[in-house]
Amino acid sequence: MQSVDVVVVGAGFAGLITSRELGRSGLEVVTLEARDRIGGRTWTDHRLGHDLEMGANWIHWVQPHVWAEMSRYDREMVRSPAAEEAYWQGADGTPRKGTLGEFMALIDDGQQLVIDDVRTAMPRGPEPTVGEIQDLDHLSIQDRFDALGLDPEARAANESVWVGHVNAPLDQVGLSSALRWVAATGGHWQLMHEASSTYRVVDGMRGFTDRIAADVPGEIRLNTVVTAITQTADGVVVETDGGEQILARRVVSTLPVNAIAGIRFTPDLPAAWQRQNAETVASQGTKVWLRAEGHLPRFFAYANQDAPLSVLKADFFCTDADGNDYTILVGFGPDHTRIDLDDLAGAQAAVDAFRPGITITQIEAHDWMTDPLSLTTWMTHRPGQLTRDLAELQEPHGAVHFATSDNANLWGGFIDGAIESGLRESRRIIDALG
Repeated sequence: MQSVDVVVVGAGFAGLITSRELGRSGLEVVTLEARDRIGGRTWTDHRLGHDLEMGANWIHWVQPHVWAEMSRYDREMVRSPAAEEAYWQGADGTPRKGTLGEFMALIDDGQQLVIDDVRTAMPRGPEPTVGEIQDLDHLSIQDRFDALGLDPEARAANESVWVGHVNAPLDQVGLSSALRWVAATGGHWQLMHEASSTYRVVDGMRGFTDRIAADVPGEIRLNTVVTAITQTADGVVVETDGGEQILARRVVSTLPVNAIAGIRFTPDLPAAWQRQNAETVASQGTKVWLRAEGHLPRFFAYANQDAPLSVLKADFFCTDADGNDYTILVGFGPDHTRIDLDDLAGAQAAVDAFRPGITITQIEAHDWMTDPLSLTTWMTHRPGQLTRDLAELQEPHGAVHFATSDNANLWGGFIDGAIESGLRESRRIIDALG
């Protein structure tokens, strides 16, 4: 049986940061990754003839842990071009068209009202459970909209924006998810919008994670599925589907809440992990890439939360070898079951509902909701989950630690949160093991 100081389960951002910090402190670390690649829910893959981000994409300098790593590895970012046209579904479900300024004017009051109490609900972004959120966490984002009294047109537009952010129907997402992201940007919803959907890493997430992985001392084993983690008097035994056993002094799990039951833990996981895994977190949507005929004007489009796609953007323009112009679009939907990747006609109908005049020729996506290693997109809490469980989700369970964006404080659900959690758990282990 191999013996090491620490086994890190997963080689996404949380796992890579954890392994780097532990290895550079002098501890012997082995990182076990079930996929055939590093990156976790970040994945730059070649689809539709281009390198596309199948998972997490956008970053921003107000995300401190991301920005520190960007600086460390000399990564650059690029801004997505501003939209020339705006489309949205009106209260009657029919498409509207206008300028970016007209759409922002339509949603301005409503966006502010949704988060107007953020400075008392969450006075400090890094402490998302401190403040009046304790009394508000039972509310969903839909509950908040129901109480605002917006006129139908403004309400339809505002709801569609938040559906795009939280990747789930609004009645299933805690108001806490809206408040904590805005709290992380000092209470400014406009900055939150920019931070979550505007800037991307030059050379993609693959280039970013490759640089981190190259800095990790010790072995990163791909295609290695962990099946069991057992705490004994001698340490922690990690078993793989290949029959291997590794003895460690500490183990770090980086699996999301929804997927952690894929490993058998002895003793059982803490109550908060079992509870949230049984409930699942709120995210249940999809991210899709589409190829459309012609060079389309730069646009964004929003649809209501009952539509298969709630967000659609023109991402970049291309010309193929035969001289045919086309546009690559990126879209998001609140329910992954509403989009069938084999049904091009269905995708066309979804686009026609709020951005007519486009001809879709191809569609690509990765269904993170059916991927057994994720079973989620980006984490958004259900009502009550944040204040009830976050503190316990962060605590080690004997010699087993948990580092994931799901249990971060400042930017939970984002890459920044994954990095934060990796730094937190690596420091705990270094302090414990000397």
